[in-house]
Amino acid sequence: MSTVLELIESVAARLDAAKVAFGHGTTNAFDEAAWLVLWALGLPLDELDSVEAVLVTGEQRDEVEALLNERIATRKPVAYLTNEAWLQGVPFYVDERAIVPRSFIAELLVDGSVDDFLSDRTRRVLDLCTGNGSLAVLGAMAWPEVEVTGADISADALAVARINVDKHGLQDRITLQLSDGLSALPGPWDLILCNPPYVNADSMAALPSEYRAEPELALAGGKDGMDFVRQLFAAAPDCMTEDAVIILEIGNERAYFEAAFPQLPVFWLETSAGEDQVLLVTRSALIATPM
Repeated sequence: MSTVLELIESVAARLDAAKVAFGHGTTNAFDEAAWLVLWALGLPLDELDSVEAVLVTGEQRDEVEALLNERIATRKPVAYLTNEAWLQGVPFYVDERAIVPRSFIAELLVDGSVDDFLSDRTRRVLDLCTGNGSLAVLGAMAWPEVEVTGADISADALAVARINVDKHGLQDRITLQLSDGLSALPGPWDLILCNPPYVNADSMAALPSEYRAEPELALAGGKDGMDFVRQLFAAAPDCMTEDAVIILEIGNERAYFEAAFPQLPVFWLETSAGEDQVLLVTRSALIATPM
C-alpha cells in the first residue's frame, strides 16, 4: 500500500515517460500528477501537504490508474477528463466545447492590477471571446458594481459559459451574447477584456495533441496570429466610451503584435509569465494611430 505522495510521484514518472504536453493548468509532470491523483481520490486540490501521507487503497489506486491511462491514451488535457479547471482559486466547468481556461488576464483581475485604469464611471464590461466564461465570472466577482457581458462566436462555448455563470450565481450580473467579434456588441463599453485566437499559422502546425483537443476556432489567429486583433482594433473605438480601455492577451506573439501595429502605443502589464503576454490599449490611442 502506498501513500498519496508516493502515488503522485509514480504518476508523474508515467506522464514524463509518455511525453505528454502540459500547459492547461499545470506546467510540469508533478503538478499535473498531483491534480490528477487528488481529483481522482476526491481530496482537496490545494492541500497536498495535509494528505500526502494518507494511505491509498487498491480500489483508489485503480481509479487513479484508469484516469492516468485515459490521459496518456487520448492526450486530452486533464481538465477535459475531469470537467473541471481552476483559475485563480475559482473552479469552473469545462468540456471540449471551449478551451481550457488559463488566461493571464485572470491574475490582473484578482490582484487589482487593472483597477488603476478604471474610473468611477466604469459600469459596462465586455469579455470578448469569453469561452467558458471564466474571465466574465472573475470580472463580476472583482467589481460588484459593474455589469458584465460575455460574448463569443461559438454557441457551444456560450453553453459552457452558461453553466459557469449559473454555477457561481451570477445570472443577474452577467449577460451572454453570441457575436462575431464586436458585430452584435455596439456598447458603448467602459472596459473590454479579450483573450482572442492569436496563435500564428506556424505555431498552430506544431501544436501538441493536448492543444489540438481544443476548438481550433479559439486558437488560430491567421498567418501572423493577428487577424482577430486587427478586426477588433478597427471596430472597437466606435464601441467604447471616451476613457475606455482594452486589455488584450497575446501569449507568446509579442513580436508579431509589434510588427502588425508598430506605431500603436500600448502598456505591457506584468503577469507571472512576464511583461509580454498581456497589454492595455486606450481608445484614444486607437483613434490617433493609423492602422
